[in-house]
Amino acid sequence: MPTRMITNDEATLWSEGLGDPADAPLLLIAGGNLSARSWPDEFVERLVAAGHFVIRYDHRDTGRSSRCDFARHPYGFDELATDALAVLDGWQVRAAHVVGMSLGHTIGQLLALDAPERLLTLTVMLGGALDVDFDADLEAALKGEPSVSGLPVPSQRFLEMMALLQRPAETDEELLERRVEKWRLLNGEGVPFDADEFRRRELLAAGHAGTFDEPIVHHMIPQPPVSRGAELSRVTTPVLAIQAMCDPAAPPPHARHLADRIPGARVVEIENMGHALPLAVHQPLAAAICAHTRAATV
Repeated sequence: MPTRMITNDEATLWSEGLGDPADAPLLLIAGGNLSARSWPDEFVERLVAAGHFVIRYDHRDTGRSSRCDFARHPYGFDELATDALAVLDGWQVRAAHVVGMSLGHTIGQLLALDAPERLLTLTVMLGGALDVDFDADLEAALKGEPSVSGLPVPSQRFLEMMALLQRPAETDEELLERRVEKWRLLNGEGVPFDADEFRRRELLAAGHAGTFDEPIVHHMIPQPPVSRGAELSRVTTPVLAIQAMCDPAAPPPHARHLADRIPGARVVEIENMGHALPLAVHQPLAAAICAHTRAATV
């Protein structure tokens, strides 16, 4: 598949286009510290088969994109949002359907506010609305206290995942098994976890990046100010909020909370889905996304 290296200010971003460039463009924005390979090939193939030219890319500091000394050259969500726009520019795409998960969920909202002319539709999943102080809720969860937002805090599985990432791992085999265990925890309990499936994916991701070490830079990026949540009422992009019903990071009703703040936004619930993309959820997830993109172009 064709790939392009795209420059945005000091960052160089690896990107890939899949499908027919004449088809409706769809940009995938991955989660924090994840590369383009976090979007499984089997899932991308469903989007391509449905008539989309799919573009996926490595965030800065992941995959084959450039690395920076974050202490000396910090960046935030504004830069990550302009990275997404630079990728569209690099593929000569004026406007695209955008799908964001986790960190990409936040980036998608910022794009809808700051660059609505570049979005045909927006689909977000596995994250919270801009008016939710996720960092504060996570701190509350760690202390066993009620959430600040009034919404459910991340579950114990998510806290276990965070603790897992602090454990030392030295060999490539240890690093690989830690990566697989991370996804077991994030996958939740709704869908049986296939360790071999995720081990195969993590081998592909590590081969793509050239290392088994996982980046951590995005954990240091501050969340956008919660005051931006009030701006969601002026979003005009057709928005679909997908609720993974077993998401340990953003449990129900996070998607409904977001949709209630955006005029005309819809919610689709994916039963048994956690904070991961196992094969078992590809069909309903792709079907929901493609129904949303088709409805906007009728």
